[in-house]
Amino acid sequence: MSTATEPITELVLPVEGMTCASCVNRIERFLGRADGVAEASVNLASEQATVRFDPSRIDRSGIVETIKAAGYDVRPQPAMATRGRSVEADLDATEMARAAERRALLRDGLLATGIGLVMMVVTLWPGGIGLTMEQLNLVLLVPATIVLLGPGRRFWIRALRGLPHGDLTMDTLVALGTGAAYGYSLAITMFPAAVTAAGIPLDTFYETGAIITGFVLIGRWLEARAKGQAASAVRALLRLRPAMVRVVRDGAEAMVPAAEVMVGDVARVRPGERVPVDGAVVEGSSAVDESMLTGESAPVAKAIGDRVTGGTLNASGMLQVRTERVGDDTTLAQIARLVEHAQGSKAPIQQLVDRVVEWFVPAVALVAALSFVTWMALGPEPRLPLALTSAIGVLIIACPCAMGLATPTALMVSTGRGAASGILVRDAAALERAARVDVVIFDKTGTLTRGRPEVTEVVVVDGDVPALLNAAAGAERSSEHPLAAAVIRRAGRAGLDPERAMVTDFAAVPGGGVRATVDGADVRVGSARYLTAEGVAMDATSEALAAVAAAEGRGDTVVWVAVDGRVRGALALSDGLRPEAAAAVTQLRRLGLEPWMVTGDREPVARVVGAAAGIAPAQTMAEVSPADKAAAVTAIQARGARVAMVGDGINDAPALAQSDLGVAVGTGADVAIEASDLTVLGDDLRAVPTGIGLARATMRIIRQNLVWAFGYNVLLIPVAAGILYPFTGWTLNPALAAGAMALSSVSVVTNSLRLRRYRPPKEG
Repeated sequence: MSTATEPITELVLPVEGMTCASCVNRIERFLGRADGVAEASVNLASEQATVRFDPSRIDRSGIVETIKAAGYDVRPQPAMATRGRSVEADLDATEMARAAERRALLRDGLLATGIGLVMMVVTLWPGGIGLTMEQLNLVLLVPATIVLLGPGRRFWIRALRGLPHGDLTMDTLVALGTGAAYGYSLAITMFPAAVTAAGIPLDTFYETGAIITGFVLIGRWLEARAKGQAASAVRALLRLRPAMVRVVRDGAEAMVPAAEVMVGDVARVRPGERVPVDGAVVEGSSAVDESMLTGESAPVAKAIGDRVTGGTLNASGMLQVRTERVGDDTTLAQIARLVEHAQGSKAPIQQLVDRVVEWFVPAVALVAALSFVTWMALGPEPRLPLALTSAIGVLIIACPCAMGLATPTALMVSTGRGAASGILVRDAAALERAARVDVVIFDKTGTLTRGRPEVTEVVVVDGDVPALLNAAAGAERSSEHPLAAAVIRRAGRAGLDPERAMVTDFAAVPGGGVRATVDGADVRVGSARYLTAEGVAMDATSEALAAVAAAEGRGDTVVWVAVDGRVRGALALSDGLRPEAAAAVTQLRRLGLEPWMVTGDREPVARVVGAAAGIAPAQTMAEVSPADKAAAVTAIQARGARVAMVGDGINDAPALAQSDLGVAVGTGADVAIEASDLTVLGDDLRAVPTGIGLARATMRIIRQNLVWAFGYNVLLIPVAAGILYPFTGWTLNPALAAGAMALSSVSVVTNSLRLRRYRPPKEG
């Protein structure tokens, strides 16, 4: 195994030939033993192996050979002939291969089923179509052999691959079942006299073996078709990007393939067209539908300087966009990779399933053998047909596929549905944690509020307004805080130019304020608590204090300005509540969640904003520094609550890391997924309850799938073994067992597809 200090690379490979969870366990076991592999996770639903490895000890070809040694193939991936096409090319190649496999499954399934049904009609035809039983069996041997060596050949090849290693899979069960039916029938056909002398009827199972093969293949076709629907999210995202781009070069307009667009190219986007690149508007104005990115259908106004994302829809107006990112660097490609990563990850609940499935197929083979021996010893005459029927039924009706698909298919559909709503999930474990959240803590500035404050009032204690604004804007010039930008904008409206000031010795104190030397003067801007800690006497006039108190009563944030150790005034800033904040809080309450707000702002401001959002005073924490927000999360967790922290993913990083679930809101095209478990691409807070609600619905579907998959096997395997025969005389026809097995897998995938219709809780 790789050590923590070694460089680790991640590789995702499309695997062919997996049919059940036993295949997954086998590949993971082989990869886990390979030198240089740190971690391997194989997903049955996405048919992918995600391998983390040390490239100095093993390379891609070594990993591919390890998978082949396990008895499976790695689907060839196209070379990246043109930069920026790898994601789409890989997906196209994978989809083409899967489509070819689906066609082959359907073709072979219909062929085997058709041959089996014709054989059944011939067998049941009154008078045996004029042939003796011996002659009829010889006739049936030909089509049965065709099915065995044709459509049924895949089961034997895959079953035989695992025998040298003692591995049993779903293919092993099907091969054993159909092989037993064919072998028994062949013996009767070749030695009819001996069979008759032993008192055994000359009835054969040729048609049963053919129908079993056909039903299993048709079931796998239905399963593959449903899995294709579950995995459609990534393909749907990438297809939003136009294949051709209208580029303006040297004043002339030309249509070029998207793969040939370079950074710096100017793309012209007409009304009704999709934006082909990530870039900035350099000419024109329009409204752009960004629903594919944020899930919000209301168009967003775009003008010169605004950024647009490839795949969004230009609703009106002509835009010219200078390309900033292309190919695999685009937001769309990043999102596609993140969704693929999440879909290929494994949820903690899957570990229990893996342990059960590891012993499931051998246990089924043992039950089949015991059933055969029991009926041979205790069954009524003729014993052999009954014993063989029960053993074949047990082998065929068992369905580890359903157990293997129960979790990953639900996760695939869920992450795809989330991406369509502007919610990215880091991995399956994050989704499982999201479903268990009890408390949701919101940051205030830039999360509950718009994050674009404006100066609403300038309170002068000593001096005049221009001097106060010039000092404050000069000190804030190097700060990235939204309040700093508001101060600079206000100074600009007063005709001042903060860029002309000589600023040195700048320093920012998180949760407090900033200090700098502005034109030779020592300037401090921040909260009253910060200035006091800096040794500034807060000796403001009563009029100024009254004005500040009134501003805070309105919910405004107040920053004080001190120059050379003396208070010169204060600035009141208003950052409006996001229009959907109250609706989001209502939705959270409908989910049974407890909303909190934690902010570094003063108590009066926090109370006003919290009340407007619908958060109770008892769940509002004010004057909390960024460092102390993590401690606030810990305090709530100490009550036994599981906490989601919603913030900007940067200033709130310690709290996001401490929380059970970190949610970054408003990251837009930067896709700051590393800062959180859930990332909301837009700035609509209603995506938070949507994401948590979707996670809960996903876990509910997974539990339903597992109950069905385990319950199906627990109930029907004993029936196939003949447990009802002594009481009712009923046995299970192996062909019906094959149909039930096929429908079991399909039902699990179909149930998972219901997540595509998930709707968030009502707002009111």
